[in-house]
Amino acid sequence: MGFPFRLAALAAVLLGTVSLPGAAAPGGSSDQMDKRLDAIFAPLVSAREPGIAVLVIKDGNAVFERGYGVADLRSFRPIDSRTNFRLASVSKQFTAAAVMLLVRDGRLGYDDPLASIFPDFPEYGRAITVRRLLNQTSGLPDYEDLMGPAKKTPSGEPVQIKDSEVSELLKAADSVQFAPGTKWKYSNSGYVVLGLIVEKISGRPFGRFLNERIFAPLKMHRTLAYEKGINEVPDRAYGHSRRDGAWRETDQSPTSATLGDGGIYSSLDDLARWDDSLRRATLLGEADMRPALAPVQTPAGPPEAPDGSPAAYGFGWFLDPWKGRGRMWHYGETIGFRTAIHRFPADGLTVVVLANRSDLDASALALKVAGLFLAE
Repeated sequence: MGFPFRLAALAAVLLGTVSLPGAAAPGGSSDQMDKRLDAIFAPLVSAREPGIAVLVIKDGNAVFERGYGVADLRSFRPIDSRTNFRLASVSKQFTAAAVMLLVRDGRLGYDDPLASIFPDFPEYGRAITVRRLLNQTSGLPDYEDLMGPAKKTPSGEPVQIKDSEVSELLKAADSVQFAPGTKWKYSNSGYVVLGLIVEKISGRPFGRFLNERIFAPLKMHRTLAYEKGINEVPDRAYGHSRRDGAWRETDQSPTSATLGDGGIYSSLDDLARWDDSLRRATLLGEADMRPALAPVQTPAGPPEAPDGSPAAYGFGWFLDPWKGRGRMWHYGETIGFRTAIHRFPADGLTVVVLANRSDLDASALALKVAGLFLAE
């Protein structure tokens, strides 16, 4: 599903949208549905603003793919299906999948304690298992709370913390936030540690493992875990925020270099391939996915969605239904980016929304789209 748009770049910039060929809505009503979907997104983005990429998959077919706005304010490249966005926490499902592959290989167990993998981890690591890291019940301290004041390089860029430095901060802590397994709390620290576990057990850098075991087999050739100075993001979208009435590039923060919790860049094209692998169970089989799709239970009660409502969580996926429809979903938020993927497996529906601007609710927009298709 790669659709180059270089020849139509000028026209796309003037119009503020890029339509991706080959999309057809259910029942042959593509024009009508396209107009309804376009009415959701077109008013949000002008032609020369940071924008949005939207993908709708129904029964394995892309029925709507469209880009709105531009990937950056330097070249004004129009957003299209190949534009790579920082996924932020939507990355967690890939980190979880990497761990699940190692479990399937027999090299790791869900109930292996953290302290057995990293013997130098503090005593509190003995009660933290791989499973508790995956389902966000580890109780690990938030590494952002352990970091010192933000610093900048001589050139003015933020000094960024790396995964190994997160590990050192956690090792220096002397306790957890709560007894592991007793409560659910969203944890970026846990997913950074999971990325480090993948490195330790596989003997390969995390990004290389992702590419060799997930991205390359699924032909997600342009998806990567970005590491400055080591690799480059093709067709990269840069993050933006509106300040004092004007757009500013806000692409990197002190926490933008960690990988396991949010460092992956991907596009609509490649996320369609990822969705296909989930739908057809080609990378991870149904038995492999079963523990990932089992909602965690804790004595303190259920997880909370971003809005504070009761939710459910598995391995890198929220699992609570929406309007009675079974759903697996996740959102991502980082400086300058908002992302979301909502999958309704029983309905054969997936909606992906990627934005390189911080003023939009990608998850709410994805659900607006889902509502149109689920109502049919």
